[in-house]
Amino acid sequence: MTALLELRNGSKDYRGVYAVKDVSFTLEQGEVHALVGENGAGKSTLTKMLAGVVSPSAGEVWLDGKPVSFATPSEALKAGIAMVYQETSLVPSLTVAQNLYLMDDKPFHRLRGIYIAGQQFLQSLNFHVDPTALVGALGAGQKQMVEIARAVHHNARAIIFDEPTATLTPEEKHQFFSLVERLKKRGVSIIFISHALEEALQISDRITVMRDGEHVITDATANFDREKIVRAMVGRSLSDELYGKQDRQVRPAGAKVLSVQNLSMGNMVRNTSFSVFAGQITGVFGLIGSGRTEAAKVVAGVLKRDFFHGGQVRLDGRPVRYRVPRPAVQDGIIYVTEDRKLEGFFETMTIAENIFIGAMAGGRVKSSLVSMGEMKQIAGQWTQALNVKAINTDARVIELSGGNQQKVVVAKALVQKPRLVIFDEPTRGVDVGAIAEIHKLINQLADEGVAVLVISSYLPEILQLSDRILICRQGRIVEEFDGQKTDEETIMYAAVH
Repeated sequence: MTALLELRNGSKDYRGVYAVKDVSFTLEQGEVHALVGENGAGKSTLTKMLAGVVSPSAGEVWLDGKPVSFATPSEALKAGIAMVYQETSLVPSLTVAQNLYLMDDKPFHRLRGIYIAGQQFLQSLNFHVDPTALVGALGAGQKQMVEIARAVHHNARAIIFDEPTATLTPEEKHQFFSLVERLKKRGVSIIFISHALEEALQISDRITVMRDGEHVITDATANFDREKIVRAMVGRSLSDELYGKQDRQVRPAGAKVLSVQNLSMGNMVRNTSFSVFAGQITGVFGLIGSGRTEAAKVVAGVLKRDFFHGGQVRLDGRPVRYRVPRPAVQDGIIYVTEDRKLEGFFETMTIAENIFIGAMAGGRVKSSLVSMGEMKQIAGQWTQALNVKAINTDARVIELSGGNQQKVVVAKALVQKPRLVIFDEPTRGVDVGAIAEIHKLINQLADEGVAVLVISSYLPEILQLSDRILICRQGRIVEEFDGQKTDEETIMYAAVH
């Protein structure tokens, strides 16, 4: 049977360095084909060649048994190939409905008409998003739902999902998997890129593993398990390093670095109180919309708490009220954002420039003049420490894979030598090998006496890292658990009920 979509001996190089090298890939009619690999393995580049985002340096794309060449993503979309990007491609200044109908053939739309149609369409997908809301005001999870809905709306024959579940709650993930099953029954073919290997094993018919831009193995999902996929991805087993049950002692609490009392911010944060101690990792778990990120942003000066009755934040016993992040950074508080593309880095700048800006912000650079030698030295140290895969530190951050971009964001934060680090979803969109590296770095910070706050939607990560676990629900911290004396079921029950 002729494959619906095919890449034959495809390669893509950037300045002589191959992102994808001589890879052949097929997508059959009505199948879910999972594509997995470490960050920098070439997954996104391969699918972007299929979707017309980038042109292959060598090789051909075939559709319905015929060679095709897409100059733009819109040409690929007209041919029935849609892509849901890892980083949002929505227009933030437009509403949800306007984004959904942005590429329709009609030159004009009645606003009321698209709001009604958008409401009905989103409800048919079980996506609870207001069609009249500005996209820029949505959270990461809701933006992802709009991205998915837009791809489905165009009635594509093949849909490429690049990390579609990274920002979704467990309930939203369930809805997404149900949607995938419905699309499959309609004959739609799906490429599913995910670092969550359990999800790939759950919903796919076939799995392809890539490593360092090359094809490693393609086989039926029934012939894979998690261990086999990881071994193919990284060339070794990571079962003992990643989310395994480890015999470690909970670190004793050091001095109280941060104390938050009755913190309030609109409807998102409601009289929440918690403390963070030196030399400990405090994990925060809560569903999207629980107020966990907003509380962290208030502490770091990214958001302002209520002027009246907004509560109190104390740093080393001293009351502080940050209206912008700069004084918080100067006091040693660093917030590592969950949305790296919008808030985490300067995409047109190089790796070295981004990391050096972090050093300057933290007061680690004494001179006001930029020393190129010092910049490259600092950047080299951190790219090596975090194993950032790039041609060199002069590469622009936008050219990196999502996981390597995240490593640059972490490096830019840690170069400031902080006293309190708030990690918001530190391993979102990061592969299994890099997760182990970032976890090792977070543990090292706590061992060195730094106060660490980790916000994560992934329960195994919270259990693996945390000495204390705080549960956030409806804008408040409602429970606290010992990191070694609780389990996933107890934490999830507290977060939901």
